[in-house]
Amino acid sequence: MNIHTIFGAGGAVADQLLPVLLSNNEKVRLVSRNAKPVAGAEAVSADATNYRQTLEAIKGSSVVYLLIGLQYDIRVWRAQWPVIMTNVMNACKETGAKLIFFDNVYMYGKVNGWMTEETPFNPCSKKGEVRAAIATQLLQETKAGNLQALIARSADFYGPVGFKTSMPNILVISNLVKGKKAQWLADADQPHSLTYVPDAAKALYLLAKKETAFDQTWHLPTAPDLLTGRQFVQQAAAAMQKPNGISTIPGWMLTVAGLFIRTLKELKEMNYQNEYPYLFSSNKFNKAFGFTPTSYSEGIKETVAWALKVQQ
Repeated sequence: MNIHTIFGAGGAVADQLLPVLLSNNEKVRLVSRNAKPVAGAEAVSADATNYRQTLEAIKGSSVVYLLIGLQYDIRVWRAQWPVIMTNVMNACKETGAKLIFFDNVYMYGKVNGWMTEETPFNPCSKKGEVRAAIATQLLQETKAGNLQALIARSADFYGPVGFKTSMPNILVISNLVKGKKAQWLADADQPHSLTYVPDAAKALYLLAKKETAFDQTWHLPTAPDLLTGRQFVQQAAAAMQKPNGISTIPGWMLTVAGLFIRTLKELKEMNYQNEYPYLFSSNKFNKAFGFTPTSYSEGIKETVAWALKVQQ
């Protein structure tokens, strides 16, 4: 069988990848803890912390996309991520499936300059330490020749993908749609790279179909322009014909709010990403695949159009 299996069905990236796979006439299996029927795809319920369930869900797959998004809680990450990575890798080894791991940039820590695939792991957060450990685990298994795998890494993302996991969507787009003032974390005048999720989804499929792309790390296509939080707000506000005022959320406010709201407490240690320039280069991918990332102006317009439609 030649099945493309998505672990983490229903998430922001998975929901963008599914139509890409279906439009290319791929057989698709969607795996999540509570699988829901989706037209054109097979839905399977499985818990990735359970090896037997993981193995059964992967059998018959040619490619597995590990797109799971765990609860944003370091206690959950420490307990579950190593188990999930081990289970998925072992199931891929047992079945011969290739593995694509969708990763973030937490393991790099604070970087002075552009982040590239060659940037060393130097985490400065607890969550970064967890991501560094599981990425290293996968890289070691791949280098040893035990399985075919690649890491596809994304910057913070935005796009027509909901209001649960994208900070620009939550703080800017959602607030503007509701008639509220846009917000930004820490410093709105620092340049901050953002990956447009539909581009990331297209890129995952391109990587899956290119044999020589495996056993490598790839940064997913991201517009190279230097865009600040304030400029993101200005473009989004203009697209909605709304005031472009912005309020920043300082670190001390996250500390105080974190006493009552767990997610805000968890965000505090990652605030360095908004206090300093956050520059993510996808030149390697762009050149290898002749890919031009969606510009911020176009991506913001598409996201705004989607958000306004959702509101209606």
